[in-house]
Amino acid sequence: VQLQASGGGLVQAGGSLRLSCAASGRTFSSFALGWFRQTPGKERAFVSHIDWSGAFTYYSDSVKGRFTISRNNAKNTAYLQMNSLKPEDTAVYYCAARRELAGSTQEVHYDYWGQGTQVTVSS
Repeated sequence: VQLQASGGGLVQAGGSLRLSCAASGRTFSSFALGWFRQTPGKERAFVSHIDWSGAFTYYSDSVKGRFTISRNNAKNTAYLQMNSLKPEDTAVYYCAARRELAGSTQEVHYDYWGQGTQVTVSS
């Protein structure tokens, strides 16, 4: 599976962005997906994950209520809708896939990673 993240950019605080994660391969629906983010000098941090069907989602406390993860298996694409953005959301965002039906908060549990997309939120 190859993953391509896109949709990052520069936005003012309070604004919104939608990230996309496009996947290659015919087995997309059998993978759980996750979003992580990383700022310079810090480890990659969990943001959200979604199970294979899209029925179960989970969020870090820092984004709960503001971000929404979803997926469209027919389009081999996952999304991260980010609303009410804050300067502390500034990071490189990565999508990841794991060969399991359920997602995980642990980076090491993911088998495939996209290249990352930069999100910058100005105050």
